[in-house]
Amino acid sequence: MSGKSMQGIKNKRILLVDDHALMRAGIRALLDDLNDFEIVGECGDGLEALELVHTTLPDVLLLDISLPGINGLEVVQQVSQAYPDIRLLILSMHSGPEYVARALGSGASGYLLKDSAFDELAAALQAVCCGRDYLCSAINAEKIQYFIQHAQDGVSVQEILTPRQRQILQQIAEGLGPRDIASNLNVSVKTVEAHRAQLMDRLGIYHVPGLVRFAMRVGIISAEM
Repeated sequence: MSGKSMQGIKNKRILLVDDHALMRAGIRALLDDLNDFEIVGECGDGLEALELVHTTLPDVLLLDISLPGINGLEVVQQVSQAYPDIRLLILSMHSGPEYVARALGSGASGYLLKDSAFDELAAALQAVCCGRDYLCSAINAEKIQYFIQHAQDGVSVQEILTPRQRQILQQIAEGLGPRDIASNLNVSVKTVEAHRAQLMDRLGIYHVPGLVRFAMRVGIISAEM
């Protein structure tokens, strides 16, 4: 894709969120070759991403799923509810239909795999900036639709846990203790322990290994973490 601007989407503002600094640097270098986009901020943490969304108000939030703090799916859900005009494009290594379906169901406008060619990233940004949805060419759209329509019945973590409880569940599953979680979320250890007890009661899971398995199953953390 050349540096010539694409009609109707000139100077769209992008917030880039990925926990790998080298990945962010590579994407920034690629997008610098285009005149159509301006990166207005970047970070590698889900909670910081929410703060930057509020301060920068980007046109597009380009983000990974696997993020510390809160994961990208949670960020997508919160941003789509609070800022419906911001377009959300997932750039992830995860090609599993459960991830794609959850991202789209949470409010993402598009889903792109990290091993996609740069031309496809530019095309995805163009599509979402023009108000269209975009699904990576390597992803089977029919399979995703089938997964959405025939997903196994089960507990929806979005419905039964509060945003704070989901944040704490993710950090428990990432191996953090109450003091570290309290520090990350700027709350007291007592508050963390209260939320942990409540989420355990709601899930009916009363040990950390079970919480980790649940977090993996519903996509709060990935098995690779």
